[in-house]
Amino acid sequence: MKKLLVSVLLLLAALVGYILFKTFTFSSKQLEVALVEKIDVPASATAHLQEALRLKTISFEDPAKFDSSQFNLFNAFLKTTYPLADSLLEHRVFNGFSHLYKWKGSHTELKPMVLMGHIDVVPIASPEKWTVEPFEGQIKDGKIWGRGTIDDKFSVVGIMEAVELLLAEGFQPKRTLYLAFGHDEEVGGELGAKTIASFLKNQGIEAEYVLDEGYAITQGLVPGVDRDVAMIGVAEKGSTTIEFTVDMEGGHSSQPAKETAIDVLAGAVAKLKAEPLPASISDAMQGFIEQLGPEMGFINKMAFANRKLFSSLIVTTYENASNAGNALVRTTTAPTIFEAGIKENVIPTTARALVNFRIIPGQTAEEVLKHAIEVIDDNRVKARFYGFNSNPSPVSPTDSKGYEWINRSIKQIFEDTHTAPNLVIGATDARHFSLISKHVYRFVPYHVNEDNINTFHGIDEHILLEDYANAIRFYRQLIINSN
Repeated sequence: MKKLLVSVLLLLAALVGYILFKTFTFSSKQLEVALVEKIDVPASATAHLQEALRLKTISFEDPAKFDSSQFNLFNAFLKTTYPLADSLLEHRVFNGFSHLYKWKGSHTELKPMVLMGHIDVVPIASPEKWTVEPFEGQIKDGKIWGRGTIDDKFSVVGIMEAVELLLAEGFQPKRTLYLAFGHDEEVGGELGAKTIASFLKNQGIEAEYVLDEGYAITQGLVPGVDRDVAMIGVAEKGSTTIEFTVDMEGGHSSQPAKETAIDVLAGAVAKLKAEPLPASISDAMQGFIEQLGPEMGFINKMAFANRKLFSSLIVTTYENASNAGNALVRTTTAPTIFEAGIKENVIPTTARALVNFRIIPGQTAEEVLKHAIEVIDDNRVKARFYGFNSNPSPVSPTDSKGYEWINRSIKQIFEDTHTAPNLVIGATDARHFSLISKHVYRFVPYHVNEDNINTFHGIDEHILLEDYANAIRFYRQLIINSN
């Protein structure tokens, strides 16, 4: 017994020693670069963003509501606001309203780069709850307000301002630069980004890297890190919606059956919520752990340094940390529409529900459907895919030229900012560009914090004017660094 106890203690000591060794050798991976001198951003740049925000380029789920006149005005805005880009760059328009600019490089043997954004915005659900007019581009408190400030006219206009500045400076890129701006990102990007990506593919284009919207620079949102953290999306979750229907006998509400269509469907949805697909640390999250773990406090650093030992604990921590934390480690289940009934005293014969699943890398839409059918385990509930569906994007590497240039440009513009790859939990147009590059990244150069995090697709959307100026500086620096 004594020998056994000694053996156990030695094993424990060895394990503790191993854990401590891994922790203390888990060193910083942060790139060390000096800030670049801030260039002056023309005062007109703010007025240009305001003008873009005033155009109601709204994407509705119902195509009949599409207002082409507003998108035509945006076409005219690009042409008149950026005369150098209009006259010196090749320019194609796809399906009337999506744009592809080509700035030909002097070294055509180099793979091109692609900067992306989208010009459409989501509708205003509750205009009465806004404290400003959503489509005025109002400036107050050092911020610019309006639908599209965050998502995503900020990027489109910021990129165009940077390109116009470089053209005015006489800059000639070695590497060809494409600017791709879709007009229907908010409804899937089929007519915009997907069409542009297919065109480039058919031209034989293989991009060095692609940068689209995605994560931003978080402030106070990463537990255990006392600096701002710029998240660079290296992948995005897939999205699938499944329609569930139940058809049963109806009747008068005065004599209800033991189970009705509503009862069966509600029970099915409850099962889905109670039994989600298993959580895991995806490859995209592995990169986050590797890059940011060394910058955390001792406990978090220890767990991340020894993630094979503590993987279950890490997953559980993320699951319970927040809604966003849970979304990073599992395929989420979100009932979004529930329909049944025509009158308060009539038991409906049909009940219908739509449930949206956001899929982590390593799982597929087909697996989600199979899982849902197995969990519900009721032949009365019919399930089928509904509407727009996509599998998770491939995970882009962090050891590529493109990632390094993006990383470097962030560090050069934004002081005291850490960087880390991560998984984007929403959908972007970037996924379509996997057709032409294995290096597709998602980052927008503005700060997100408790003040504005809930304004994305929400009420009182806004950004700091200083963030907008720095965004122009960032895109300019990125183009320079990539050449």
